[in-house]
Amino acid sequence: MLFEKILVAVDGSSASTRAVECARKLAKLTDATIILVHAYPKTPEYLGEPNLSETIARHIENARNLIDPLAQSLQEDGIATITEILQGPPSEAILNVADTREVDLIIMGARGLGSLGSLLLGSVSQKVLSHATCPVMVVRSQKE
Repeated sequence: MLFEKILVAVDGSSASTRAVECARKLAKLTDATIILVHAYPKTPEYLGEPNLSETIARHIENARNLIDPLAQSLQEDGIATITEILQGPPSEAILNVADTREVDLIIMGARGLGSLGSLLLGSVSQKVLSHATCPVMVVRSQKE
């Protein structure tokens, strides 16, 4: 079997939606499990309680609203699906889950900021490409 575990980074962008669809096609061909990963920003502890807990709960609820319908759609297609919601930088979350779950492929969307945008802002896809120990497929959003 070529791919047994495919990690897909999900952030709600059209590129990440296309990444999920690419993973769906590959999973159907290879009977792979899809691991959907979403990372939300680290919540500063100086917020104190109850603000800290409320902010984290809100991030998790937003992530669930994004990731659960995707997981359900994949499962309805007969694809085994796992979801991971993590706090922190997206590139670190993706790489950590990829290593922990020993994935065979990472599929992620690229927002297409170009080389200047990547240089100034830092690119999640560039960081993952540079540090992943498995193949990475980068999917661009469709041009309108």
